[in-house]
Amino acid sequence: MTTEMAQAKKDLAAALRLAARFGFNEGVCNHFSFAVPGTPDRYLLNPHGVHWSQMRARDILLVDGAGRTLEGETQAELTAFTIHGRVHARHPHAHCVLHTHMPYATALTCVEGGELAPIHQNSLRFYGAVAYDRDYNGLAEDPAEGERIAAALGDKRVLFMGNHGVLVIGETIARAFDDLYYLEQACRVQVLAMSTGRPLKRVTDNVAASTKAEFEAGGAYAESHFAALKRILDADDPGYAQ
Repeated sequence: MTTEMAQAKKDLAAALRLAARFGFNEGVCNHFSFAVPGTPDRYLLNPHGVHWSQMRARDILLVDGAGRTLEGETQAELTAFTIHGRVHARHPHAHCVLHTHMPYATALTCVEGGELAPIHQNSLRFYGAVAYDRDYNGLAEDPAEGERIAAALGDKRVLFMGNHGVLVIGETIARAFDDLYYLEQACRVQVLAMSTGRPLKRVTDNVAASTKAEFEAGGAYAESHFAALKRILDADDPGYAQ
């Protein structure tokens, strides 16, 4: 195992444990994946049946483009490969793919016309970067459904999956996790604002676009954020790196 792959397994396990801490998980469902650098058609994927709060680097599977396990003790769960495999294949820049049913973001996928509105500073991180799939077709157990979901993402980095959950992609595990974290924060604020029954106060398009640009010019914030979160795990939950 290369040093780079070993680190990627540790980072993916850390992301899963952190997601459980923040309440982004649901049972032993949903998956995080990462395309192995320099080896097309090879993906790291969390195994089905291991709770995210107990995920270890050595639990992470290495699978190929056909969903076969190349390293690890179990096979890839069908819906995981159907969704993640097709997203990785269709979007080569999507090195990291995170899919969750985290509550506040998912709540917005369950209301008519639900979208992330530009009403808060965190929302503006995603201005123009969210795609919406309004069609729910049951469990994603068919390759055609995985392809449809991958196509729905288009050129965006976030997909709201109607009546289902969300999918976030990123060039690195740190960037994808940073987006996942702030997406749920933005959705939480929006759901709370909607619960007042008062009209949402939208930021103008010009200010939203310029603020997004400011976020994107902010340098290595995502890497710093993820490194800080891993230090918390290193202090009180270091088992992820095993």
